[in-house]
Amino acid sequence: MTVTALRNGPPRRAVLVGGLGVRSAFGAGLPALLDGVLAGRPAFVPVDRFPAAGYRTDRAATAAGSPRLADQLVAVLAEAGAVARQPEAGPPELLLALHGDRRAGPVAAEVADRTGLRPKVYTGACVAAATAVADAAALIASGRRERVVVAAGYLVEPDTFAVFDAGRALAGDGAVRPFSLGRQGMLLGDAVTAVVLESAPALRRRGVNALARIAGWSRTGDAHHVCRPHPDGTGLARAVRDALARAGAGLDGIGYVNANGAGSKLGDLAESAALVSLFPTGTPPVSSTKSVHGHALEASALLELAVTVGTLSAGLLPVNAGWQRPDPGCPLDLVLDRPRPAAPGLALTLNAAFGGANTALLVAPA
Repeated sequence: MTVTALRNGPPRRAVLVGGLGVRSAFGAGLPALLDGVLAGRPAFVPVDRFPAAGYRTDRAATAAGSPRLADQLVAVLAEAGAVARQPEAGPPELLLALHGDRRAGPVAAEVADRTGLRPKVYTGACVAAATAVADAAALIASGRRERVVVAAGYLVEPDTFAVFDAGRALAGDGAVRPFSLGRQGMLLGDAVTAVVLESAPALRRRGVNALARIAGWSRTGDAHHVCRPHPDGTGLARAVRDALARAGAGLDGIGYVNANGAGSKLGDLAESAALVSLFPTGTPPVSSTKSVHGHALEASALLELAVTVGTLSAGLLPVNAGWQRPDPGCPLDLVLDRPRPAAPGLALTLNAAFGGANTALLVAPA
């Protein structure tokens, strides 16, 4: 059995990424998403699925047409290899992150009927998918499961668009500008992703190679405010430290940060404060890929995990698009203008949500 060392804890099994499926505003598959992300090419277009006149912006990162979420989830699950017949008895567990509205139950039921998978639904705001990954990783690392599927989906629709517009959270200039002076907010985006996590023995039985390894994970809550982040980023910094401890790694092992970076004034300042507190002499390279694919709410973290896996494979770091000029409150080593060659090390992907929820996932090359 393959084991890895856990600092201050018992040995645990490696958690490997054995399959991945993606649908985004850039199209079907990880290569299409990675091409857009590495080019720093924003996918924001005028919304044509529903009337958007009269809002602060009419822009979102949407795929063509009006896709059905259940159809898209079934497609990415098949692409990831989650619905193929497996040597072990019974279908794997499915942890499914969906937006917490009246549609979640029917979507989960349809996915179950069409795939034979057993879904457990996560709706915990914008860290839902990362929380599902953490739970899946813990199940595999502890030996309680050999294989767990994590999926997440959100397609831009009128209800949440109207809510975020009413809260003045959407960028009026139609661009997401993480960590830049002059940023105006976030923009929504489509994201439907499936990731298969499994142990090394399960992967060998399937005869496939790992795409990456989930080296560490953590979630914290600071409960500072119902919607504002803690200005010092203390909860997010604690999540990073806890994920590193679980991975048995130090801060110097991080070679890239895929930031939460939604483009909000307060959120970007808090995240910057967290990173500066962790790396007082200079941060690793940082970028937020929400600057090109938008914010997919509960599905964001899984799409960003897929991007992070892809960047490790490509050996290139994504551009932090939309940036205009420095914000003194965000003194980060941002990847600007063009992709940067990736340095050796772990990639850290961060997410944060209303209510002070924070997650950190550490990804290592396969």
